[in-house]
Amino acid sequence: MAVTADALQRLLRTLQPRRNPGVYAFVRAPDGVGSHTLQPLAVFRESEGTTWIIDAALAESAGLEIRFRAVWLTLDVRSELADVGLTAAVASALATAGIACNVVAALHHDHLFVPLESADDALAVLSALQRSAAA
Repeated sequence: MAVTADALQRLLRTLQPRRNPGVYAFVRAPDGVGSHTLQPLAVFRESEGTTWIIDAALAESAGLEIRFRAVWLTLDVRSELADVGLTAAVASALATAGIACNVVAALHHDHLFVPLESADDALAVLSALQRSAAA
């Protein structure tokens, strides 16, 4: 479904970014350890190996190499997976501010993983984006 400029503005006006508790780590899933053991938030299989997004404290206690330490932000906007432009607008605003962003789109919301040290700045950028769409 294509999104019109008006529909994208509606999505941006209702972003409602929020920070979820905790710190998360992107790690390579260890061989021989089932995901049920460490309960990753997300799993992605690639030809080079499987990536887990997992609680950072659990990753550390399991001795896993943390490749990216992040906070988890959720956009409470109601969007569809086929909507066009929301991810690009959010990623562009964060990129302009020099903030890395890894996006996970789920059925109900979009989830952003940004560097731990950039959490407050990322929330400020997203809130400003929401305000500018409302103006």
